[in-house]
Amino acid sequence: MESFYTIQGEGLYQGRAAYFIRLGGCDVGCSWCDVKDSWDAGAHPKFSVEEIVHKALEEVAGNTKNIIAVITGGEPLMYNLDELTDVLHKAGFQTNIETSGAYALSGNIDWICLSPKKFKEPLPEVIAKANELKIIVYNKSDFDWAEKYAAQTSPGCKLYLQPEWSKEKQMLPLMIDYIKQHPQWELSVQIHKYINVP
Repeated sequence: MESFYTIQGEGLYQGRAAYFIRLGGCDVGCSWCDVKDSWDAGAHPKFSVEEIVHKALEEVAGNTKNIIAVITGGEPLMYNLDELTDVLHKAGFQTNIETSGAYALSGNIDWICLSPKKFKEPLPEVIAKANELKIIVYNKSDFDWAEKYAAQTSPGCKLYLQPEWSKEKQMLPLMIDYIKQHPQWELSVQIHKYINVP
């Protein structure tokens, strides 16, 4: 769908230089998705892996040191990511993915950010391999939803609660109180929306 060089606005890598590769196509269908244009894969042009990585190298001026390549969507695991992640690694990028976990893992991925959705639950094998669990908090019931998946993650998985953007002012005070009572969780906010970068 699109690719761009910016900073990661969420989770463990918040604030890091990041090259985003957004793949078109998603059947998870979150009502509050902020990139609904990505759902229809056929609405976007196709590019070869070589073209995608060549553009990435141009954007970062060939300097991939300390730059993460974030594969996102849509739902990126609808595709086999073996070739894309291999070529990104050869170019010097660290590969990160943001996924709902609804499809089987593929590719050589250095960091898996799992953000499960109620509309299509994640696969157990994806939950087990997640490095980061990011739960979008839209209402109070999402705290129970968060604990359901936290209980299935591997030891060492980072746990994040992130307010859904349109409900941020309403949910943040509840989230702060929740984290104070459950300090295994951390707060993630979408800093890219505050500083007006993609």
